Parts: sequence; structure tokens; C-alpha cells
Amino acid sequence: MEQSTTGGGRALVVGLGVSGIAAALRLRQIGWTPVVVERAAGRRTGGYFVALFGAGRAAAKRLGVLDHLTDRGPDGASHDIDRSGRSRPGLGFKDFPGRPWLMTRGDVEAAGFAALPADVEVRYSTVPTRIVQDARGVDVTLADTAGQTSVTERFDLVVGADGLRSTVRRLVFGPHEDHLHRLNHMAVAFQLPGALPGFSETDSVIMAESARSMWVFPFADGPPTVLLSYRTADVDAEFTRPIPERVREAFGPQPPGPVLGAALEALESAPDVLFDSVEQVRMDRWHRGRVVLVGDAAWCVTLYAGMGASTGMAGADLLGTVLEHHGGEVPEALAAWERRLRPHIAYLQGNGAQMRAFFVPAGRFELGLRRVVLRLSLLPATAPLLRWWRTRGKAARMKDTDFAHPDLAAPGPGRRPHVPA
Repeated sequence: MEQSTTGGGRALVVGLGVSGIAAALRLRQIGWTPVVVERAAGRRTGGYFVALFGAGRAAAKRLGVLDHLTDRGPDGASHDIDRSGRSRPGLGFKDFPGRPWLMTRGDVEAAGFAALPADVEVRYSTVPTRIVQDARGVDVTLADTAGQTSVTERFDLVVGADGLRSTVRRLVFGPHEDHLHRLNHMAVAFQLPGALPGFSETDSVIMAESARSMWVFPFADGPPTVLLSYRTADVDAEFTRPIPERVREAFGPQPPGPVLGAALEALESAPDVLFDSVEQVRMDRWHRGRVVLVGDAAWCVTLYAGMGASTGMAGADLLGTVLEHHGGEVPEALAAWERRLRPHIAYLQGNGAQMRAFFVPAGRFELGLRRVVLRLSLLPATAPLLRWWRTRGKAARMKDTDFAHPDLAAPGPGRRPHVPA
């Protein structure tokens, strides 16, 4: 997309993840001057798997990112296994509603960074420590954690794109406890060194038990990644012990068997492990004055919904579009942006809570229901219903609907929302 020549304000974007890079890109496109600050000492690489649905791909195309991305999902088989390694046909990633592309978080961030103009200032090892605003701007104190210095600067807009435990949200909207909604589950994601015993690198492998599960997500051009998830009664206690020790206990006391055992061994030496509680962010408002939250900082639909990267990019894309439409009226633009976006996020948050049962059955009933669905998916009479759900059901339509399309008019009677091809 060509850069706007109309000029704009100066914006601070906090966070160099998917949402932050997308926000900086879109603001730069409409003529604003974004300054990006990142807590880490450098740009992150690698990371766990993400799904990019139609809503995200449409936004990525407008942001100039899509040409740097590719679907890395393979055409391998899907296996549903037990601890002994006994396998039957399963429902894998390709059976998710919608038509997602599979890649890693690092793929999306690298693509966005490659598209970011060279004149966009990025400051590493930098965090906001104070945010004070008035009707005309925002004064932000920024601490350089490497140089142990700080400076206060003025911006026309602050975008908090700094994740689930957002510093911007804490400084402007209040403590984390006011906004985080725990689902009482833990997620452990990491890359495997290779295929699990008895399977190829392109196979999806799923082991679902009561209140715990293992999902292996394959790639066409590299080793697979694994998601271990389990229910917990005490989230805070999960962070008080070494990760491998706690995970082995959660998946015990039964012997792990060859496949789960290999995954647990890989966890012991994995260089990059996501270990976190599964939480949603629930807020009455995502903006206050000239400060706005985007992505996980604002809504976090959870990894069970699979829409984190897609909503992060689409939300940032829409933010720039609405700001451009409203000229210099920042608070009014943020209110209009939220009105447009919130119904979509509300549905996806509900879908994330529902999909938890698909990823981690809570008990015998959900586990039994999952097995029934699996059997029905293999029958000639009912398999078409599953295909319809996967491609044209409501979840598929919502995840593929381009809710950040520049046409801001809401679909009226008889009009269909835009769905990217």
C-alpha cells in the first residue's frame, strides 16, 4: 500500500510483537510517525505455532506482509493416540473451522519487520513507566533498562500492544487482576527436535485425556511443535517449580508411554518454551482518551481460538483506517474503532472458551463426546457435515470474515460481510 502524504501525529507503539508491528505499519501508511519500544534487548525469533485465518490474511495483505508469508501446514495424516501409541484416524489441524495457514509466531513477526519502513524508530530494552495524558496529548516516561536512563516524551497516541500482561494496560487501566479471566488451564508449547516415535514429521498427533492433552502441530518444511495443556486448581502454584517437573506431574502418575514420553524428554532440553496460564482479557473499554490497547493486551481470545495473530493484525489494520477517516480526532476515532471491532472479538472469545473442550476435554462427558465426534467424522453419512462445519459453519465464517475491511459500513439487511478469497 502506498504511504499517505496527508501527514499525521506521533504515536508510541509499545511492543514489537505481531500486533505492535502491524500497528506501526498501518500508522506509517496513513502518514503518522510511529515510535516502537520493546522490552526485550532484541527482536525475537522462532516461537510456537500460530494459525492465520482469512481475517488475518486480508489484513496482512493490506499491510504489505502477506507476500512474506507462506502456509507451512503439510498434507500429512492425523492420528488420535493413547499412551501406548495405539493410533486411529484423528481430527488434526486441517480439520479446524476456517482455512487457516499454519506457521510460527516468529514467521509472522519476521514478515512484519521486513515490511516495516527503515525510517520507523525501534528502541529495544525500553519500557514505559508513567503515562499521563490531557486532551491534546500523552506524556510518557520511557526507561532504558540497558542504559539505566529515562526520558519523558509527548505523543498524540499511545498503542499498547504489549501482550497478556500489558504494562500500558496496568499503567492506564489498572492492575492485571481487574482484567485477566483465568480459564484454570496451563499451556506448554515448544519445538520438537524431530518426529515422535512411530510417526512422520508431517503427521498431526493428538492424545486427549481427561483434563490434559498433547497436540503435535506439523510443518511441511521443518520439525513439528507440540502443545501440552492441562487443567489446574492453582494457577499461581504452577510457576513455583521447574517446568519439566511440574508437567511430568500433571501428566502422571501413569507411565507416559513412548510418544508422550518422547515429548516430555524433548521438553527437558527445548531452548524456547512457552509456559503460561490460559487467560482471557475482559475489559469494558479498550481505549481511554488517547491510549488504546490492541491484540492480547486488549482481548486475548486464547490460543484455543487460534485467532491471536489474525485479530492482532486485523485490529491494528482497522485502527489505522478509522484514524485516517477521523482526521485528528483521536478519542472519537478510538471509540468508533472499538464499536466496529468489539462484536467480532466477543464472538471469538466465546469460541475460544468453547474450543477449550476440543483441545482439553474436562472430564468423562467431554472426552466421550469428543470420541463420538471422531467416530462420526469417519462415517460416509456424517463426514459431509464435518466438512461443512470446517468450511462454511459459523466459526469458519467468523474467522474468515474481513472485519477490518476499509468499507466501515456494517453489513445491513441482505448484505453479506466481506470474506477474503
